[in-house]
Amino acid sequence: MSDKLKVGISIGDVNGVGLEIIIKTLSESKVYDYCTPIVYGHTKVASFYRRLSNAHEFNFNVITSPAQATHRKPNMINCWDEDVKLEPGVVNSTGGKYALISLQRATTDLLAGELDLLVTAPINKDNIQSEAFNFPGHTEYLQQQDNAAESLMFLVSDVLKIGVVTGHIPVADVAKAISVEKIVAKIRLMDASLRNDFWIRKPKIAVLGLNPHAGDNGLIGNEEAQIIAPAIEQARANDILAFGPYSADGFFASAAYSKFDAVLAMYHDQGLIPFKQLAFETGVNFTAGLSFVRTSPDHGTGYDIAGKNQASDISFREALFTALRIVKHRRENIELNENPLVFSKLSRDRD
Repeated sequence: MSDKLKVGISIGDVNGVGLEIIIKTLSESKVYDYCTPIVYGHTKVASFYRRLSNAHEFNFNVITSPAQATHRKPNMINCWDEDVKLEPGVVNSTGGKYALISLQRATTDLLAGELDLLVTAPINKDNIQSEAFNFPGHTEYLQQQDNAAESLMFLVSDVLKIGVVTGHIPVADVAKAISVEKIVAKIRLMDASLRNDFWIRKPKIAVLGLNPHAGDNGLIGNEEAQIIAPAIEQARANDILAFGPYSADGFFASAAYSKFDAVLAMYHDQGLIPFKQLAFETGVNFTAGLSFVRTSPDHGTGYDIAGKNQASDISFREALFTALRIVKHRRENIELNENPLVFSKLSRDRD
């Protein structure tokens, strides 16, 4: 079964719930029907969380490169030699240091073509900061590593798909960070991802306003009239079905999101609060617009429950299988585009 996709998995903060949810996910035998997982960390750290998770029969197969991965087994690449003092639930520099080492090694192998996709466990955006990592989060780091001009933080689930124009920046900076060009770029990325990654032929995208009541015709702000509406018009002129701007509170209260394939929010919490309310545990954070596929669970490090065997692996498992489906869709699109007649027929069938 050497054709199984090789999944690189970074462990996140070693004092968080990362390895617990990884071990719980990889303890399910069905995972190996679809992929070959390769975890980037260290077996001693893994053994610590294996005991805390009561996964006594679970063991990693230790390898030094993805090429050595054994199918139908969880594989691990030891990324450091020294012993690590683990303190579940404690925020310290140790958690950030080894989260970065894991992420760097996994990303290097991904970019070298040794992995087919990447799933990242949660990091702490503060303690991971260093000379080698000066980014607000995974999204920005991976965009830079991929040399991509733009990317989209895209939260996806069966009930809602929502992306954000601005990511991890202060709310005070949001208004001056949005522009017609930036919004159009995000709409284009979202449209392309819906078509290529999720196989939605004619996606409908709702765009939220920035201000309460979408500005109330300029009474509460003019960003809607001067920036957001022109961006929507420009997207529509390029055959993208974008609509809005909508007032965020009424849009979600009336379940208007159910009439669209995806929603574009102006800032982080405007998008993530309703997403986590509607799709908590089943939601996935997907970085759209990159040459490779990366997903993560939609929750954080979970310091409050770290080491207590209370963390749910549902979102991490969803992240893994979502990434596998996206890779499959991308590869099938390449094959179908080589035969437009077959692609046209399949598209009509899906309509």
